[in-house]
Amino acid sequence: QQQNSQNLRSKNKMMMNRPQVMRRIVRRLNEHAKYPKTFSPIRLPQSGLVLENRVLMGSMHTGLEEKHGKNGLDEMATFYAERARGGAGIIVTGGVAPNRAGWVLPMAGKLNKKSEAKDHLVVTKAVHDEGGKIVMQILHAGRYAYHPWVVGPSTKKAPINYFKPHALTSSEIEATIADFGRCAELAREAGYDGVEIMGSEGYLINQFLAPRTNSDRTDEWGGEHFENRSRLAVRIARQVRHAAGMKDFAVIFRVSLLELVENGMSFDESLELSKLLEAEGVDIINSGVGWHEARIPTIATCVPRAAFSFTTAKLRKAMQNDSKLLFCATNRVNSIQVLEDLLQNNTADLVSMARPFLADPDIVNKAKYGKEDDINTCIACNQACLDHTFKLLPISCLVNPRAGHEQTLHLTPTSSKLQVAVLGGGVAGLSCAAALAERGHSVTLFEASDRLGGQFVLAANVPGKEEFAETLRYFKHRLNTLKVNIKLSTPITSATDLTSFDKLILATGVTPRQIELPILTNFDQENTTQHKLPRVRSYAQVLEPGAEPCGPCVAVIGAGGIGFDVSEFLISTHDGTNLEHFFQDWGVDPLISQRGGLLPNHTIPPPKRQVYLLQRKAGSFGATLGKTTGWIRRATLKNKKVTMLDSCTYTGIEPGALIIDRPDGTTRLPVTDIVLCAGQLTNDTLLQTLKDSGVDTFVIGGALEAKELDAKRAIDQGYRLAANIEHAKPGDVFNMPTGWKAKALDFLATTFASSKGDKKSTSSKKKKMAASS
Repeated sequence: QQQNSQNLRSKNKMMMNRPQVMRRIVRRLNEHAKYPKTFSPIRLPQSGLVLENRVLMGSMHTGLEEKHGKNGLDEMATFYAERARGGAGIIVTGGVAPNRAGWVLPMAGKLNKKSEAKDHLVVTKAVHDEGGKIVMQILHAGRYAYHPWVVGPSTKKAPINYFKPHALTSSEIEATIADFGRCAELAREAGYDGVEIMGSEGYLINQFLAPRTNSDRTDEWGGEHFENRSRLAVRIARQVRHAAGMKDFAVIFRVSLLELVENGMSFDESLELSKLLEAEGVDIINSGVGWHEARIPTIATCVPRAAFSFTTAKLRKAMQNDSKLLFCATNRVNSIQVLEDLLQNNTADLVSMARPFLADPDIVNKAKYGKEDDINTCIACNQACLDHTFKLLPISCLVNPRAGHEQTLHLTPTSSKLQVAVLGGGVAGLSCAAALAERGHSVTLFEASDRLGGQFVLAANVPGKEEFAETLRYFKHRLNTLKVNIKLSTPITSATDLTSFDKLILATGVTPRQIELPILTNFDQENTTQHKLPRVRSYAQVLEPGAEPCGPCVAVIGAGGIGFDVSEFLISTHDGTNLEHFFQDWGVDPLISQRGGLLPNHTIPPPKRQVYLLQRKAGSFGATLGKTTGWIRRATLKNKKVTMLDSCTYTGIEPGALIIDRPDGTTRLPVTDIVLCAGQLTNDTLLQTLKDSGVDTFVIGGALEAKELDAKRAIDQGYRLAANIEHAKPGDVFNMPTGWKAKALDFLATTFASSKGDKKSTSSKKKKMAASS
């Protein structure tokens, strides 16, 4: 027994001397208790670069990469430095073009000169000073470019572009490859830790890869054979690695794994391409999903979390036996727990999150240190990020107005503590109260109802908008943490209740607009025995959690954002988190059995009930919907057979029907229910009461302007007022700046519309003159 003990001690001593055993023990001791995979370091296989965790901050069009003037890229530097400080393992910038033809827009970010590389030094230094790593995305827009110099593999015009591309010649392709290499070389000189080559989403490289856009060429760069169509991608990867070198310089390649368009790449071609790219020195394959022209949503809030991660898992499994490549999953991952789950089930080696870093730059560190409740969750609404990008507005975030404005918008601790009353517990009031309290002011929040959230509670009840509940969770947690005095079921009726406060903020939101629907008397009397009068309710009464359901046939009056919300609520047979139903509704093939990953012979499940969506004005529906989500919502209603009728006059109701008049005559709609979504009115009845108190009074959100339901504006106004409360004058309103680019775009659009109108007017006059002649 003594001999056995000695042998065991000797064996243990030998084991402890083995370096690999020691490393394994140290790694186990340092393992994060809740997110062990997320917070384990990883070495890139080709470059040897080591990342401290598995979180990749994905590329976004921020507009910060194209700043010009004396401050150059300072705002970009501040923006990414905050995300590095917040714990991102590696950051990928927004797309930077390798040449002028590759610009997304005129004067967009470009890197092909040493002087431009010098501009980026401030960015890389800021990130490295925070202990982070950052790579620059090289993006050539190809036929997606909005300018006259647009190029592509062929002259096929993109359905989302006005410009017809010039088909690149062989010599121009060789020059483009050289430009990619030069861009990567300059990126290294600028201090970047690597580059990501954008090869998906329908941009130039993807255009060469897919038969959809590159089937007509007869040379070595396209046509029927994938060897030719993949030549550009492979040559670019080779040139980039050769120009930038191998050691400590990451090369990431964004490969399209699920095209979601007809005649796109097949999965087998994505697999073959990944193998070719590994041979050229690529470290990471970052998953690309969908083209911009695809008619299937990929990142909007209606997409279930991590819906497309199966593509990464499929590729990783197909390559894992003979590959050292790392694979990155992406799209609609907005929680560290979801990220950890993807890593634990071997879906990916890294996971990309982009917009969640807009919502909360500290999302990684908050999870690391057990402060998940403090995370401001991205709700994938697109309203202040992607919508702003396409409107040339400064990028920001609906739930975090400071995003994109890090140099100008600060919640600095106050030197003069104020007693502030916020009246209204909708998102405008919640945002303002939280920001005021964060600065150190004493805040009392009055809410007339028995709950917080206002209209946002209703929105969160719409299938596909479940994420909105996360914003309410976050604000409620912040108010409790900051010890805001919350008074529910406390309506204010007298100015004397408020005289003890230094500042008053009215954030009482909106009330639904009512319309009169007279009961008609000249109907068929037999209907009274067979049918009841349609039940008429406001959208708030229908969307209220626990409300009595509508009957089998419903008329929705009003086709703004609320009308679309209610229609989607009425037709849905399931909530928005069901992945199987999402794929079925949109025709996505999770097996990727055919090119593009679209289901063959796709049939859409029937809606829950018949819905009529009505509007007074003539013309198209959903004109005020989001720039990047409106098409999704219109397609949803179309797919579910919602009947849309414009130019409606609402004559009245009779048993079992709504009677409307349209230019083509009177129509009797057989309905059981009518939902009023005919706009909102400002709920500012307390305004005079507040002014009578003699205390400085401010109005924000819907109480100030009831146009649509604009949570982005409401949250932003509350936040900005809180940041400026000491110096604000009664009645001041603080809004997000629009920037010169958006103003220029509006000017051009107005000028174009005016000139178009003049031409029509002139043409009309000529026709009249000709007729009289």
